[in-house]
Amino acid sequence: MKAAETIEEIRSAVAEARGAGARLVGLVPTMGALHDGHFSLMDAAGAECEFVVVSLFVNPTQFGPSEDYGEYPRMLERDLAGCESHGVGAVFAPPAAAMYPQGFATTVHTAGVSEPMEGARRPGHFDGVCTVVAKLLNVVGPDVAYFGAKDYQQVAVIRRMVADLDMPVRIAVCPTVREPDGLALSSRNAYLSGEQRAQAPALFESLCLAEEMAGRGERSAGEIAAAIRRHLADRAGLGEVDYVEIVDPDSLRSVETVVAPAVVALAVRFGPTRLIDNTTLPAPPGGLDRARPAV
Repeated sequence: MKAAETIEEIRSAVAEARGAGARLVGLVPTMGALHDGHFSLMDAAGAECEFVVVSLFVNPTQFGPSEDYGEYPRMLERDLAGCESHGVGAVFAPPAAAMYPQGFATTVHTAGVSEPMEGARRPGHFDGVCTVVAKLLNVVGPDVAYFGAKDYQQVAVIRRMVADLDMPVRIAVCPTVREPDGLALSSRNAYLSGEQRAQAPALFESLCLAEEMAGRGERSAGEIAAAIRRHLADRAGLGEVDYVEIVDPDSLRSVETVVAPAVVALAVRFGPTRLIDNTTLPAPPGGLDRARPAV
């Protein structure tokens, strides 16, 4: 496995792999602090691509001024060993100055899907995400880039950016990986206290409740969201609900009536730790083929 810190080094590694016969190059963008969710993306990439690149870069431009950029876990040697054990061909771990050199002045903004939910609560976050992902796609030049379904809005934003800018890459979305009690894997789970960790599975429980309600024929997004909030209040008293949204899966506009498909997305704060999760609701019995947006 090759480890690269500069753009020139990673481009050379990819060119060498293509010259040796690699038909497909896969990219798994990460901020490091790798866990089994990340490794599942690497495995999916390795099953499809002859050469897999993983980026390890804590991107400063997607953090707000009061967020945890300085505290975000950094464990390069452990991450490198994990990548190698999952058959990764090259790791790109640049310093911030390599990605954002002096004089850097360009930002990629994707309107619409970036504005609700995370976008409304973390101003500028998706501009930072789009900018760094666009740079990584340009630097590595992959055929396929792999992302996890846990960050549903991030995937929607990146897909919109790739489509609008005619980027020659396919975005592959892999299932959320969970702990046995349902908590979605996240590098930020390490911040939780023991008591907070015991309550955090309530996020997944509330999503299962939403699925059950839709499966029984409940069509009111308001009723489903209210049930989620009640469950979180009962089971995750240490948490503060940031949002519960039921949205169209493409536009991310709120829906009033669930007729399928519709995405339930939520965010809950446990002290300084903010967890997100989502699920896609099944069609209620006799449902139509789309959720009805609010007007």
